[in-house]
Amino acid sequence: MTFATLALVVALGVAGPLLALPRRLHLPVILGELIAGIIFGTTGLRILDAEDPIFVFLADMGFALVMFAAGTHVPVRDPAVRGALGAGLVRAALVGVVAAVAGWAVAQAFGIGHGAIYAVLMASSSAAIALPIVDSMRLSGPPVLALTAQVAIADTACIVALPLVIDPGNAARAAVGAVVVAACAVVMFLILRYLQKTGAQRQVHEVSEERKFTLELRVSLVLVFALCGVASATHVSIMLGGFAAGLAVAGVGEPRRVAKQVFAISEGLLAPLFFVWLGARLDLRELGEHPQFILLGLALGVGAVAVHCTTRVIGQPLAHGALAAAQIGVPVAAVTVGSQLGVLVPGESSAIMLATLCTIVIATVAASRLAAKAPV
Repeated sequence: MTFATLALVVALGVAGPLLALPRRLHLPVILGELIAGIIFGTTGLRILDAEDPIFVFLADMGFALVMFAAGTHVPVRDPAVRGALGAGLVRAALVGVVAAVAGWAVAQAFGIGHGAIYAVLMASSSAAIALPIVDSMRLSGPPVLALTAQVAIADTACIVALPLVIDPGNAARAAVGAVVVAACAVVMFLILRYLQKTGAQRQVHEVSEERKFTLELRVSLVLVFALCGVASATHVSIMLGGFAAGLAVAGVGEPRRVAKQVFAISEGLLAPLFFVWLGARLDLRELGEHPQFILLGLALGVGAVAVHCTTRVIGQPLAHGALAAAQIGVPVAAVTVGSQLGVLVPGESSAIMLATLCTIVIATVAASRLAAKAPV
């Protein structure tokens, strides 16, 4: 990768905010970034080489920070959300059971033996998508609290489950790796909480703010990349490492200034770079060569929304169920890891990303309807 290519990638990342600019549409920023990558990557003009090692490494950094942000978005310290954990757990469990049946059915219908992968994809939610939508549209009330708990539980469970189902032959190794990453995250949380209780964190904060050292930001990045290093060493996706680091930081409370600094690095460069890279590596021409995968993508996307809407039978409004179906981290990891391992067949990666876009579009529409009905 050259500086000229890097400049092009950063410029393409601006397509995200431009496409999301009309407020009435409520389009997610990543949509424009993915489309820009698709146009300039393997599917379109083929100007961007998604196999470039430097491009891949920078994209991995972006993915780690995307999952870190998702972890920090989980409101583990909010007493109201903790009180809604019971309802959230029941709903996530119901979705998981229905998704297991739906995943098997889709796999059988298309003759692909990936029923377990499809089940995890359909059951997954995304705190990185759903919670910012909730905040931006100022949705509130008991149903939203239960939704928040449900999304957090489903997101965490599916992130842990994906490595186990995508490579069943090494499921034991993946399980051990997940336990190691979780244990490191717990140790990280305990150390951070100790520093907070002793006042050391406050002292570092004051010195850093006064001297412009950005020490807390540097420490946060060390924690994220260190845990991703542990994940890689134990043959687990960096998705789990980034997410676990985010949960550890969320457990003690991320300082607002640090959150803004991490947001600037992530959303200003690395996250857009990752989504442009992801779009560039997708070959949507495969969908033309294998048109049945268009139907697979629609089946997975609409199926995921339908699966989440089954919680209507236990009292959750349909719009909240559709919002909980929004996905990003788990499908992206499935495409990334599945492609690396050679697990996915040609066209399947594109089908999974098509399904992801379907869930985001439907969740955005559902959230817009909720916002329109909310009292002013």
